[in-house]
Amino acid sequence: ASYHDDVGIDHGITQAPWERRFSPYEFNGGTTLAISGKDYAVVAADTRLSSGYEILSRNISKLHPLTEKCVLGSAGCKTDVDQLRSVLDIKMKVYAHNHRKPMATPSVAQMLGNTLYYKRFFPYYAFNVLAGVDSEGKGAVYSYDAIGSFERTPFSASGSGQSFLIPLMDNVISHKNRLDEKRDLEAEEVVEIVKDAFITAGERDIYTGDAVEIMIIRSDGIQKELFQLKAD
Repeated sequence: ASYHDDVGIDHGITQAPWERRFSPYEFNGGTTLAISGKDYAVVAADTRLSSGYEILSRNISKLHPLTEKCVLGSAGCKTDVDQLRSVLDIKMKVYAHNHRKPMATPSVAQMLGNTLYYKRFFPYYAFNVLAGVDSEGKGAVYSYDAIGSFERTPFSASGSGQSFLIPLMDNVISHKNRLDEKRDLEAEEVVEIVKDAFITAGERDIYTGDAVEIMIIRSDGIQKELFQLKAD
């Protein structure tokens, strides 16, 4: 009899091999936020890319313009986000070639929903917000789950810091539980609200930080701004 039979120690060599599990997903963190206005939409995302307690990059964009009037913001697993963007870019090109015009924002919203739903049995680990202006020039924001269920909303947040941003936006943007009169905010005011929101989310969420990239979308194009956050 061998030493192992006598003592009953198994080091995983002779009797039972160690079991290793592979995960096709990784959570890379990050937060996105989109807010619609009467003739604009503001979309923002932090630029931190993490894995566990490690920061892999401090300047990776989570925003991806699909047309001159429509931007996709995605948090979750970076490889899946990259693949999703690539699939959407191809679909946009096919549409532009066939119809000789760029896709309208509500159509992009439906296409994104369909694209996610096609992979519902092995989903893209990506949590998306879509922001842009529709054919009437009004701000449009769409909120998604991982498998393509979507809804047009006044604002939407996704990713690791969404639970900090949503209650704040309920109050400041949707004017919930307030007695003062609601007014239409200018894009510049909303940008300042977004900066404050990301500062405070960064204080509570280790996956949000470094910088926040902000895009203001209007009928005449997209304005960009980068605002530095704490790097810790």
